[in-house]
Amino acid sequence: MNMRTSAGDLGNLSPKSPRFVRNFRWGFAAVVAVICLLPLTLESQGLKAATNPAAPSPAVSGPAGGPIPLADALGVHFVPGSSSTFEIARDGKTYLVNLADHTIQEKDPPPTSAEAAAHLVPAHSSSPDVKPGAKIFADNCANCHGQGGKGVAALKTPDFTNPAVQAVLSDAAVTKVIREGKPGTEMPAWGGKLSDAEINAVAAFVKSLGPGKKPEAGAPGAGTPQMAKVYTPADDYLFSMPTGRRLDRHGLYFNFTHRFVYGPAFSGTGGGDTLAGLDNFSISSFGLRFGITDKLSVSAYRSPSLIDRPIELGVTYNFSDEHDGRPLNAAARFSVDGQNDFGKNFTTNFELMLSRSVTRRAQLYVDPTVSLQDRRLVTKPGSLASVPPDAPGINTFYVGVGGALDIRPTVAMVAEAFPTLVNGPELGIHRPAWAFGIQKSVLRHAFTFGFSNSPGTVVSQRAGTRASFLGQPWADTPGGLFIGFDLMRQIY
Repeated sequence: MNMRTSAGDLGNLSPKSPRFVRNFRWGFAAVVAVICLLPLTLESQGLKAATNPAAPSPAVSGPAGGPIPLADALGVHFVPGSSSTFEIARDGKTYLVNLADHTIQEKDPPPTSAEAAAHLVPAHSSSPDVKPGAKIFADNCANCHGQGGKGVAALKTPDFTNPAVQAVLSDAAVTKVIREGKPGTEMPAWGGKLSDAEINAVAAFVKSLGPGKKPEAGAPGAGTPQMAKVYTPADDYLFSMPTGRRLDRHGLYFNFTHRFVYGPAFSGTGGGDTLAGLDNFSISSFGLRFGITDKLSVSAYRSPSLIDRPIELGVTYNFSDEHDGRPLNAAARFSVDGQNDFGKNFTTNFELMLSRSVTRRAQLYVDPTVSLQDRRLVTKPGSLASVPPDAPGINTFYVGVGGALDIRPTVAMVAEAFPTLVNGPELGIHRPAWAFGIQKSVLRHAFTFGFSNSPGTVVSQRAGTRASFLGQPWADTPGGLFIGFDLMRQIY
């Protein structure tokens, strides 16, 4: 029996083989469908890879005919450990793109590892760990920390050659940050990626970038291990009390505050339908601070018409800082504020802002303040366009006290009080102004949410209470606390 059948005989198969015919037809149709759909499938995969950076990139042919990832074909290089920074190569130059700050900075062409290591090793260093540490730093860290450890301005990374920075870097602290990373920043953990010996070598190299001569006993920075316990405030204020923190040189800071003073948060009838006072008018103040140097700064602050629309102009000098190895932080501020947009009722203020770290997670604050020709804090009568009333000037003295405690790496509990020690009753102040809240910091932002009995935020009004403001003697008791919050943003 002849079992061979040509293609032309398929139509002459006997009716006894219908299963064979059906199977052949279905198989033939499937092959045609696969051939037709294959180009569409490949095209959709290419589109998906192009629109989804997390997906595996398709390959394209390079000059030598080998496969190159799509990122390399576009000249894009992702910075290890960073979620908001990448490099892009165009026309023989490399640019550092920071998505968080919306900045683009040209990057110098990186030297080879050997050249970078030779360039980075300080001449004064004799530690056997420095040379291998310099090479590891050049290979893994220089993208974010700069070739030479001077930092990258666009990423706000520290300058390890700065004596003030080195003063707070103990060997143990540097090693821990390299191994575990730094919460709240883009510094990744290198433990598991680098060996303990490599981490120690990088830490030794970072420490070697400081001044060649170690400070003598008692000199600033001499107590380096102790300086690791210095607390860094997240904001210029606890709630209304200044922290006196040192601003960056040429740093520009924006402050915006809200005080919902007209409705108490915890008591009163109909509190639920006003969202604990949030439905009422807000006294919203805003200000700018600018660091002329790393010690000298200027500020301008303005409060609204409801509180006599004062404008405050000030200058601050930080003459002691724990980051420099000093025993405490100290800053002096001179300010003048005038009501009706700096038009009348002027008050001159002198402040001494003092603070000291208790541990790396807590700090205490004291702010003695003298105000000459201060005025009673009252709600401005009449329409918003009316001029604040003339009021007699009274010299006062109050002392602000407060504290901050980190309960998480980027979350702190804050509290403050402003007892007026001289001429408080003349200003209608019978109980101290006070506040407490919680403060969250994210990179160069800080947000504080809390409760207070004081609507004032400029220096001359800070110690005034809600009782004198509203003319209600009970309004500055705990039952009269209202909701408020602050926003701080370092713009540059």
